[in-house]
Amino acid sequence: MMSDNTTPENTTAQRGAANQEPPEELSYHAVEKNGKITAIWEMRGRKHLRTIDPRSEEGRHLLGQTDNPETVQNAQV
Repeated sequence: MMSDNTTPENTTAQRGAANQEPPEELSYHAVEKNGKITAIWEMRGRKHLRTIDPRSEEGRHLLGQTDNPETVQNAQV
């Protein structure tokens, strides 16, 4: 007969160890069509979190194309 090492204590310890892994960093990927950026994908690892419009304030900031001097100054700090 084989013994089962899965006790409530072991299961809880395994879950605790899995929760202590650092989360994957966010990354941004520009989606290009006909030489123009049509979208920016925010990713965590291989998971797509959201799509950002490159024409939006956040999209322009991510692409480094902003007209707001305060935003540019803060980005350089």
